[in-house]
Amino acid sequence: MIREQTVERERAALMRNYGRYPVEFVRGEGAWLFDPDGRGYLDCMSGISMINAGHCHPDVVAAIREQAGVLINTSNLYYTDPMIELAEWIRDTSMGGRVFFCNSGAEASEAALKLARKHGGPGRTEVVALVDGFHGRTMGALSMTGQPGKQEAFRPLVPGVVHVERNDHEALRSAVTDRTCAVALEIVQGECGVYPLEDSFVRLARELADQSGALLIVDEIQTGMSRTGPLYAYQDVGIEPDVMCLAKSLGGGFPIGAITARPGVDEVFQPGDHGSTFAGSPLACASALAAARALDDAALQGHVRREGACFLAGLQALVDDGLAVEARGRGLMCAIDLPGTNAAEVVGTMLDRGFLVNNTSPRTIRFLPPLVVTGDELSSVLAALRDVLAS
Repeated sequence: MIREQTVERERAALMRNYGRYPVEFVRGEGAWLFDPDGRGYLDCMSGISMINAGHCHPDVVAAIREQAGVLINTSNLYYTDPMIELAEWIRDTSMGGRVFFCNSGAEASEAALKLARKHGGPGRTEVVALVDGFHGRTMGALSMTGQPGKQEAFRPLVPGVVHVERNDHEALRSAVTDRTCAVALEIVQGECGVYPLEDSFVRLARELADQSGALLIVDEIQTGMSRTGPLYAYQDVGIEPDVMCLAKSLGGGFPIGAITARPGVDEVFQPGDHGSTFAGSPLACASALAAARALDDAALQGHVRREGACFLAGLQALVDDGLAVEARGRGLMCAIDLPGTNAAEVVGTMLDRGFLVNNTSPRTIRFLPPLVVTGDELSSVLAALRDVLAS
């Protein structure tokens, strides 16, 4: 499955901050990845929701090839059309405000935090975020991430972040005060095991932000780009954020991140407040535009809703049969909890059988397939998983 020489080279050349699975990939197409021997693996992770449009989508590949032969980057000191066109697309499909580009989800979270701090001004510097939330691993983003295991080695963190339990209405009411500059949340918490927030809780966050003058930051880094059905997950809840963070599948596999803010809030940043050398490059934006056009499609979004519901029903059948204890999800963003702490072992066995899934905890297995995955392919995942869990 993995050549020992490849493992040895990796160990000698790369820092030890990733636990890699024992497989190497050399090619991708649609929902499939292929190893050096040509064996195919059905990808149920999409690079952690990075390849929503599918591996090597032909329009994305063509856009990268064409743009790379013309202009790769200039910095943000100059105008480029792909950057403006992508910003227009984000503006017109979301809250109608301006856009700031960066290179990753963590950078988007950092930009949102700075924007909220400046908007709040002196005396309004606290951020209310959620326990188990995930917003990235750089220091500001890590401080908003409500997972102590990821934070402990890097304290002291950025001060002023208050964490409350998801769906705890009273805790949220108590946490939002006249010192709060922002409430930050994901519509579906992904890294802790796919926990959709209650719609009423998200609406309360919107209400409290309005009452207090704080900004509502919605992190759509993992849920955005049609992952849960709509283009952005907040669109199914009936609210609009003040600030939205994007990354992952925005670029079709090419690194890019962004925040957008509603009109008025989008004027907070002024020249010199924030920046990024590589951000918004013609190459990244050309790739993102191609991916965006593929994903902003009503037929695809209907497919996500239908196949996501069928897949979640299949996971629930495992619960009903005593092979799992809970199934959760929205669209093609799903997870199951196992009765034991053998999730890593199950992931390894599924890998042996040609299916890529991952575990977010010793009990939880997560599924984030490319949105082009077929119903038959998802049925094969469920059949293999049932066999593994029953053995």
